[in-house]
Amino acid sequence: KSLFLMLSGRGFAFRRKQKIERQYRKLLKKRRQVHSQQGDQFTDTYPEHLKHLYLAEEEKLKKRRRTPDDSVSSEEKLNEAADVSRTCTFFSRSAVTQEKFKNKTSNQKAKEEYEKIKAEHARKKEEAEKRKQQREEAQRLYKKKKMEAYKILSKKTKKGQPNLNLQVEFLLQKIQQNT
Repeated sequence: KSLFLMLSGRGFAFRRKQKIERQYRKLLKKRRQVHSQQGDQFTDTYPEHLKHLYLAEEEKLKKRRRTPDDSVSSEEKLNEAADVSRTCTFFSRSAVTQEKFKNKTSNQKAKEEYEKIKAEHARKKEEAEKRKQQREEAQRLYKKKKMEAYKILSKKTKKGQPNLNLQVEFLLQKIQQNT
């Protein structure tokens, strides 16, 4: 009975200690993962067109950290420097030509904006004109049909009575057109 009381009294503290140890191990594991990811950042995660810049920066950092007896042969250094300089000049030339075409003066930008707005207004005006013509054509046809129907339905006999034969024929034609 006394053994049970001793273990149960220490149970809370023991469990708390185990929990803290688990959290500590978890934290250490996360730190190891973060350090392993940081080593790869210069080569894998950067875009291809900027990779040479990051690699050159990494080389500079490595040179600062190196000791005199941990140096790379001079031939390898020259080859790497030549590769980096070739790629840098290529990218700088293409960047200059792109900037010439990309950077426009404010006057050119204003002219382009004006032309866009002018073209948009012309297109809208043309569409409005088409809609107006279609509406007028539809109204003209509607009035023409109405007038023909009115003429047929308003005809009278010699005595002034409505001509029922024409009215029946008109209704028959209307039914035939709808079916």
